[in-house]
Amino acid sequence: MNILMALSQLEVTGAEVYAVNLANELIKRGNNVYIVSDTLTKKTEAEYFKIEFNKRKLLERIGHIKELLRIIKEKDIHVVHAHSRASSWSSGIACKIAGIPLITTTHGKQPVHMSRKIIKGFGDYSLAVCENVYEQMAEELHFKREKIEVLRNPVNCEEYAFSERKKADEKVVVSIIGRLSGPKGDVTFELLKELTKKENYAVQVIGGKDIPERFEQFKNRVNFMGYINNVSEEISKSHVVIGAGRVAVEGILSGVPVIAVGEAEYIGAVSEKNIDEALKSNFGDIGNVGSDDIVNVSSVNEDIENSLLKGKEELLKLRNIVEENFSFKKIVDRIEKIYSKQYVLKKKYEMPVIMYHRVVEDKEENKGVHGTYITVEKFEEHMKYLKDKGFKTVTFEDLKNGNYRHRFDRGNKWIVLTFDDGYKDNYTHAFPILKKYGFKSVIYLLGTLKYNKWDVDNPENPEKRFPLMDDNEILEMQEYGIEFGGHSMTHSKMSKLDKNTAREEIIESKAILEKKLGRKLNCFAYPYGDRDEGVKKFAEEEGYEFAVATDSGDISFQEDLYNIRRIGIFPTNGLRSFKRKTSGKYNFIKLKREHRAAGGK
Repeated sequence: MNILMALSQLEVTGAEVYAVNLANELIKRGNNVYIVSDTLTKKTEAEYFKIEFNKRKLLERIGHIKELLRIIKEKDIHVVHAHSRASSWSSGIACKIAGIPLITTTHGKQPVHMSRKIIKGFGDYSLAVCENVYEQMAEELHFKREKIEVLRNPVNCEEYAFSERKKADEKVVVSIIGRLSGPKGDVTFELLKELTKKENYAVQVIGGKDIPERFEQFKNRVNFMGYINNVSEEISKSHVVIGAGRVAVEGILSGVPVIAVGEAEYIGAVSEKNIDEALKSNFGDIGNVGSDDIVNVSSVNEDIENSLLKGKEELLKLRNIVEENFSFKKIVDRIEKIYSKQYVLKKKYEMPVIMYHRVVEDKEENKGVHGTYITVEKFEEHMKYLKDKGFKTVTFEDLKNGNYRHRFDRGNKWIVLTFDDGYKDNYTHAFPILKKYGFKSVIYLLGTLKYNKWDVDNPENPEKRFPLMDDNEILEMQEYGIEFGGHSMTHSKMSKLDKNTAREEIIESKAILEKKLGRKLNCFAYPYGDRDEGVKKFAEEEGYEFAVATDSGDISFQEDLYNIRRIGIFPTNGLRSFKRKTSGKYNFIKLKREHRAAGGK
């Protein structure tokens, strides 16, 4: 996807660190990312555009919107992700004009006033960095809860080596990390008044562009380091770290005792007992709904002395909790899904994944009982329509390694054609037509079956016997560019089997087919679309990168790659119906119809 990050800042902030790290990871995954901001300090692979969002006069804001629209058009932006109020205000208008979604990350507590309640500025979906932000947005600003999700600022936990603390010889190195301006500066000032009472503390302050006059009194006792590039290294050298948000996270990951305190709350020494509360406030940065208490840091020295007694076991447990909550991979995975989902919802479009079964001559004896076929004439009509309209057929081989991220790119009118079961008529009738139009498809095969035994043996509604393709036909189609996937051994409903049998169905069929084809299978189709979380997990564990259902699953392809929704084509689907089903909007129409049928509005 093409993603635009929007920031408004005049000095380095946690929001910038978050946005840059996120941007770099998204680029690594194959996305294109651009950043707009007043300034940008951190190194990034993203292309940077300067927009001075902090200049907020009406004409200046109009200029911001015009520049955003220029970038959105030029770079074919799919989603804007804003990280501040000023940038989200301008981005919101630009996104409405451009018809693309705005995602915001709400990094802190918001001012509560009438204009904020009317013009919320949270976009189509907002990520709250902690529970207190979530509650404030819902309770005080009345933003819909279904449009808010708690998603913490991700951290590359693997980059922080846990090491046991060395006992302090002469001096206890106490590091305060944060700005010297604003409310955080007020907290730092109060902390220094307490810390400088202790002669055995070597206190250092990391952060702050300039040293305000009121801090001059501490210069003889405190090392003001300003901005540095090796914050992590200084954390690892410290005996105690004092801070909130990412600072606290990095300290815990490094095995350093942390005193959590921010502009909203004093948590104190982080422990197993209070870490859940600490997480709610992002380690003291964000107060709960309605709280505006003055931060009291008077117990900091006592808390430092107690924190120095923490053993390796407790510090490791804290690290594990932080890893679970701040996992970079898990959070970025989720953010990517949110981008995709919101774009799909905004555009009411998703790459269609079509499901065929048999392609037969228009004779009664060929049609069978179950109606899982389409005539040769209709199939050709369908393929001609796709060709005339400029569709490009892609397979899961084409989509692997994250290439599905490019399905919305300008000019990419992609469609996936799939066939279940591997009937011989896929070779005799469908294959010549596919070749005629230069199209590819994906065909799902059973392990060793030679005919549709699962249907023939159905005691309630037995089907006619229809042959499946032989090995030579399969290999010929593969040579052309047809992709083959797994479909189990016996075509059983997987969720109804015991776990071991279900797993064996997947393992055995995959092994047989890969030996036959001489290549790795990328995709699996659940027979009848039947699956549960356990079956999905088996498919993933056995090395499949994708798995498709039938007419269920999320409307966003990317939401769950092991639960991909397909659109079935049946004998009743003429050209008009086919046009609707391949428009990319069909699932939205279908779900709306189902919602109304269920009594919804």
